[in-house]
Amino acid sequence: MYEPNVVGDWQEYDEHDGLRVRVHRLEASEPPRGRDDAAEGLTYFSVRVTVENRGSRHTTVHLEDGQIDVRLGPDGEAAFIDWRNSQFIEGFDVYPLRRATAVLYAAGPEASLSQIDVQVQLRADDEWAERRLWAGGIGLHDEPVAPTGGVRDRLAHQVSKFLRDQAEEGTA
Repeated sequence: MYEPNVVGDWQEYDEHDGLRVRVHRLEASEPPRGRDDAAEGLTYFSVRVTVENRGSRHTTVHLEDGQIDVRLGPDGEAAFIDWRNSQFIEGFDVYPLRRATAVLYAAGPEASLSQIDVQVQLRADDEWAERRLWAGGIGLHDEPVAPTGGVRDRLAHQVSKFLRDQAEEGTA
């Protein structure tokens, strides 16, 4: 039976000598250029897809919209992909011992983010590679995400969390 890769695992491509890909850094995060209005009520997250060339010659890599599919929850519902904030790899020459990374911003219902599947179909030197699947999730219910502001904002977030925890312990 075929088993998906775990987020963070490298996957070698037999059809492209020395080329490997990994889906990693699956985390809750706000997009850099602001939220898309279509994502109203959804929780944002980001995922990175890195292509590494361990071969002896450069490879031209394409990893654009439509080549990365993100599904959420046990029913595999499609995630909202924020194309405006995402950064893709468009015809980049990856030389030996070098990497290129795409950053995808997506959103979905918070309850579905504990189970995320990311499917990638890489195109290298104008040849399509087989689709590969990575599975992971974000434990949003375990630990709230700290704001992306400066040290003062992070400290305020930590104090707020501590006070909430103390209040919950006092009522138990």
